[in-house]
Amino acid sequence: MASPISAANAYANSARVLDTSGSGNAFGGLARVRDVLGNGAGADKGGPSFSAVLKDAIGSVMEAGRKSDSQAVAMASGRANVMDVVTAVAETDVAVSTLVSVRDRVIQAYEDVMKMTI
Repeated sequence: MASPISAANAYANSARVLDTSGSGNAFGGLARVRDVLGNGAGADKGGPSFSAVLKDAIGSVMEAGRKSDSQAVAMASGRANVMDVVTAVAETDVAVSTLVSVRDRVIQAYEDVMKMTI
């Protein structure tokens, strides 16, 4: 099973391939998550807090959803290319799948902590 760090690295590398400028990308928040998890840097080293990174990642997923919705509406009105719609929907699918995986891992970690004896 892949670790969260390797998954974050894979998504961040995909983000670099898809958009080298780093803006307007559904994976931008995930790259920041990878940086925080991979380097062990957090608020104590001057980096962003976990809640800020998580908020950015969720915001990027929401933005990807809005983009795919607007592309679908534009295609329905005849103003968009089918390839653009498929790409936007695929990016949203990957972003939501990643978010669900992160949620599952957080819940699993919480359950593991709750099983610990004091």
